[in-house]
Amino acid sequence: MEATSSLVQRFKQFARRGSGGSDHPRRTADERLPLPDAPPIDIAPDDPIIAYFQRASGAVDIDQISIDSPAIEHLRAAGVKLVVPLVSQGELIGMLNLGARLSEQEYSADDRRLLDSLASHAAPAVRVAQLVRQQQAEARERESIAQELRIAHLIQQTLLPKQLPDLPGWHISAYYQPARAVGGDFYDFIELPDGKIGLVVGDASSKGVPAALVMATTRTMLRASAQRLVEPGIVLERTNEVLCADIPRNMFVTCLYAVLDPTSGHIQYANAGHNLPYLRTASGVVEMRATGWPLGLMPGMTYEEKQIIVSPGDNVLLYSDGLVEAHDPQGDMFGSNRLTALMHDVASASTLIDRMLTHLTLFTGPDHEQEDDITLVALERSAAVWQHAPDTLGAGGEDADTMTPTSSRSPSGGDHRLLLEFSLPSVTGNERIAMERVAAAVGDLGIPSATVERIKTAVAETTMNAIEHGNDNREELPVSIRVVLSAGDLVICIVDQGGNEPIPEPTTPDLEAKLAGLQSPRGWGLFLIKSMVDEMRVAGDATHHAVELIFRLNENEGSGASVSG
Repeated sequence: MEATSSLVQRFKQFARRGSGGSDHPRRTADERLPLPDAPPIDIAPDDPIIAYFQRASGAVDIDQISIDSPAIEHLRAAGVKLVVPLVSQGELIGMLNLGARLSEQEYSADDRRLLDSLASHAAPAVRVAQLVRQQQAEARERESIAQELRIAHLIQQTLLPKQLPDLPGWHISAYYQPARAVGGDFYDFIELPDGKIGLVVGDASSKGVPAALVMATTRTMLRASAQRLVEPGIVLERTNEVLCADIPRNMFVTCLYAVLDPTSGHIQYANAGHNLPYLRTASGVVEMRATGWPLGLMPGMTYEEKQIIVSPGDNVLLYSDGLVEAHDPQGDMFGSNRLTALMHDVASASTLIDRMLTHLTLFTGPDHEQEDDITLVALERSAAVWQHAPDTLGAGGEDADTMTPTSSRSPSGGDHRLLLEFSLPSVTGNERIAMERVAAAVGDLGIPSATVERIKTAVAETTMNAIEHGNDNREELPVSIRVVLSAGDLVICIVDQGGNEPIPEPTTPDLEAKLAGLQSPRGWGLFLIKSMVDEMRVAGDATHHAVELIFRLNENEGSGASVSG
């Protein structure tokens, strides 16, 4: 650093010297002539002067260069007499240009040695400065791109559905994960006249911001067409006509559009080149086939319409190719066969998406980089929900030997509001998911925090018992959970598939016997559950266990409980 600084000072002195060379005294201010600022010299990448300067071993006298170079002519016209090339790692990164000596004498050997020494120090410094400026420019560009992506991501998130449709007798779930900050996949639910609902899953070709912009445009066009037109095929035809005029070249959109009548279970659908959805019935899994070209490829397209009836207990899966076209480390695809096999094994749509994603992770491996956007929409028409008949149960569960199917009334009788209904596979640890989902469902009821903690503990313990004892940790057997607000009571019903074994009566554990090892350390569950709730009821039939956890919310009003509903 000190050596470089010294050289710079010497160079400043050198630039101000008089006509006598390195030993001559400096001119006074009156004797020095002003040196005009030389304009920047632009050198074309193919100018031969670049190679010449890169091979030069020191300062170069411009007047002695005889090559045909436009840059040399510009340098001479600017009054440059001596050029000191700044070369770093064999690359010309700059030039130190000097005009004629004020004394009109030639540059001395000492002058040239000083310039060469200065160049050897200046070139690395200039290179570092260039790299710093380049990095700063790249950082600004990255931040600009990141900001644009954040805005695009925010816009895209606002276009996705804020909540799932609440359809009595139906369970709908959805999952969306772009491969980048923004993606081209989309799904939508469109409210239609007569209580019907439009179901949309689409995939814009390409990725990133261009795909996201096309996705947003397509969604807007679909929504506008769906509000005015009825038949799914006509909706896709109209959307295609408008999109063809606006979509960038070499881009297109695959799209599945269906209209669901929740009352009858009737679905009418059309497909614009999208992945075939699947319907799972009691007889097996079938493809929902309908033909049609992707949107935006060419005008004048027509789209075949098909229809199905979703019966109670059936479910439908709509998805994008990010699922079936994912690859494992060996290059094999996840594929539709694996997808349909999972649908065969999983009866409930509420757990279907989770199972798909779990198996996808196992298939691709933990270090897999997502190749494409993934979108999943599952809907299930609820079968009759097994719950006990309230008039057959006492407070302690005695005579609880029958269960009756119902889908509309409260387990405890009277008017009620369904807050939550879902199922989970029997996997240890899912009791935490159950606890968190129930806590979230009752979060707006104004229940005191102490009561919420009791609810969470009771739900977790009951779910864990259902997983371990009711379903014997068999992952394929679901635990179903239903949360109802009924006449000021919060009723949580947890059902497993272990009806062949009766639920034991909860008894007070013998703490000393357990500590002494005379009794199993287990067996606390039912006792703990009963101590957490205001009332517990149990029921069973040949195939199910049902445990009702009842919390008297009105009795807690003096403690600050405020239940709205």
